[in-house]
Amino acid sequence: MTNPTKIFTIGYEATTMADFLSALKTAGVERVIDVRALPLSRRPGFSKSSLAASLRGVEIDYVHLKALGTPKRGRDAAKKGDVATLTAVYDEQLELPEAQAAAAIMLGLAADKPSALLCYERDPCHCHRTLLLRAVGEGAEVVDLFT
Repeated sequence: MTNPTKIFTIGYEATTMADFLSALKTAGVERVIDVRALPLSRRPGFSKSSLAASLRGVEIDYVHLKALGTPKRGRDAAKKGDVATLTAVYDEQLELPEAQAAAAIMLGLAADKPSALLCYERDPCHCHRTLLLRAVGEGAEVVDLFT
């Protein structure tokens, strides 16, 4: 019997880069899979290029899967705490062929080495990364990291 794939999740809301990197290293994460539609951030160090560089500095791979991000309408709902609309919008997103292909890639990457899905929200209950794993991560062991 094989062990289920373990998939970590992490949000960078209200954290520092040092604490973020420490949480990943402590958990044994070797790859971050960025599931933001727009890999930009007002938080210093968390936009795509600078984040990838910081991760490289601690020997963690970085992959961005844009198709697994939340469309604007879903992001707006999440900001308002409207989980029902976020869920409806994200369910539609996951029906798209490019999202289905990206989900298959994400699962393969997570099976290959310890990986963490990255998005902004600290609380995974208010984030599409939980919806993503509920939809496609059947059998995976999900571990939410907090900083």
